[in-house]
Amino acid sequence: MDASVDGLSDESLVKAVAAGDDGAFEELVRRHKRGVARTASRFARNSQELDDICQDIFIKAYTHIGSFRGEAPFGHWLMRIAVRTCYDYLRARMRERGNVPLELVDFSLGGPSTESDMSAREARDILDKALPRLKPDERMVITLLELEELTVREVAGLTGWSEANVKVRAFRARNALRKLIGDGDGH
Repeated sequence: MDASVDGLSDESLVKAVAAGDDGAFEELVRRHKRGVARTASRFARNSQELDDICQDIFIKAYTHIGSFRGEAPFGHWLMRIAVRTCYDYLRARMRERGNVPLELVDFSLGGPSTESDMSAREARDILDKALPRLKPDERMVITLLELEELTVREVAGLTGWSEANVKVRAFRARNALRKLIGDGDGH
């Protein structure tokens, strides 16, 4: 690691990158790769796709570093790029895949059960099978709100959607998820 960039703030590193210092960008990647990978891992199907998504995120950040205005921390700006890139991957995957017939996706656990008697592992297995069936925006909002445990305001900031729009999308996404999983009462 280059000692000249080690103690610099993210904002100072951004200025150095804009001035042509690639070592400064390497330091930004080192500092933020764990958070980017954690977010992207919620959307990637495998480690190869995770690597591709992360690389795409950092390429976009490098390409658009000149648009960073410093109004929010660099990490927040980078996470906006990460969320939008993941959303793009979800939409592209949906186009590639087309609509998989629901009957090909097995949601059963071997018998009826309610959420209260379901183990956390079983619940996660069901969620893992249902999330890919959601529309990209539905999956994005559920993942950010429920799995990443972000607030509506944080999701709005990352996606560029209004807070009201996040709430509406979350409501629709939860309903879609209930329909996919089945709510146990025949609806």
